[in-house]
Amino acid sequence: LGCGLLYTATVTITCQYFDSRRGLALGLISTGSSVGLFIYAALQRLLIEFYGLDGCLLIVGALALNILACGSLMRPLQTSDCPLPEKTALEKVPDRYSIYNEKEKNLEENINILEKNYTREEICKSTLANGDWKQESLLHKNPTTAHTKETETYKKKVAEQTYFCTQLAKRKWQLYKNYCGETVALFKNKVFLALFVAIFLFDIGGFPPSLLMEDVARSSNIKEEECIMPLISIIGIMTAVGKLLLGILADFKWINTLYLYVATLIIMGLALCAIPFAKSYVTLAILSGIVGFLTGNWSIFPYVTTKTVGIEKLAHAYGILMFFAGLGSSLGPPIVGWFFDWTQTYDIAFYFSGFCVLLGGFILLLAALPLWDRCNKQLPKPASATFLYKVASNV
Repeated sequence: LGCGLLYTATVTITCQYFDSRRGLALGLISTGSSVGLFIYAALQRLLIEFYGLDGCLLIVGALALNILACGSLMRPLQTSDCPLPEKTALEKVPDRYSIYNEKEKNLEENINILEKNYTREEICKSTLANGDWKQESLLHKNPTTAHTKETETYKKKVAEQTYFCTQLAKRKWQLYKNYCGETVALFKNKVFLALFVAIFLFDIGGFPPSLLMEDVARSSNIKEEECIMPLISIIGIMTAVGKLLLGILADFKWINTLYLYVATLIIMGLALCAIPFAKSYVTLAILSGIVGFLTGNWSIFPYVTTKTVGIEKLAHAYGILMFFAGLGSSLGPPIVGWFFDWTQTYDIAFYFSGFCVLLGGFILLLAALPLWDRCNKQLPKPASATFLYKVASNV
């Protein structure tokens, strides 16, 4: 949970901070996480040997607390150096913040009511103290007058507070409706909808192979003496390289980032489908390197999301995509494991993983092609009523 909240917020803030070198910035961030995981695998073993499990967890927790210092450096951006005029600045304030102004206004009204009641009470006391027998006699003659006024004031205050609570509830409901409307509007974007399907399928089929490569090597009767480097280490190193290089490529103006992401999905799907045909360590190492490098497309995924929905809706859209990405990551390993239990071989599992990634890539490719928009523009438009009226008048 903590890593999920941290990752989404960091990526969103980075996209807002950088514009010209956004791909490089995202690549460096993603590469840092991969390098950290690679170092942590060896560091954890040493810490447990020297300090035990409890000491290891304390040291890792202390290292993780440095995130607070790094997060404190992320400050809100200044949108403009010159101050806006007062009228323009008020117009720029989002509508959802008006509820706070309304709340302050109602609080001021309640305070004014209390001040008026307090002032009247003081006047009454001061008049009695000065010996104004007329006021005193009036109070004695009409004891219900003051009580009636206090009751009316209390009822008025309760009515105002009830009205404020009602307006507050209506405003909250309106904000909720606006949020749901924005979510529905996002899914009306065909590229975003295809991106949503692609990331879900990618996480179902993309992550399990990295957990099964060592078992695939054993099932292919590859001896340990032939394994120069563990296949999982090759995947980890190439993932870090892929995140950095793909992020750098995304900054080139002549490269369409969306098509670059589609290419990584299609090639990775083909590589996953080719793993069952690999029977030697060299072949498995090459395919592991390809899969690891293309898994680095995580660095350009926020870039693609920004290009699809815009920087203003990035936080909302990216949060939705990451939720379903996590859901796909949770469903992928059990499905792949079930295929192995069913067939007692990893071939069907890798075919399934490759098919999921390929399907997501082709769906995103079809949605990204400008062919559909071009076809819609070429459709004949019906003649307008004004044109028919002119023709009829000429006849």
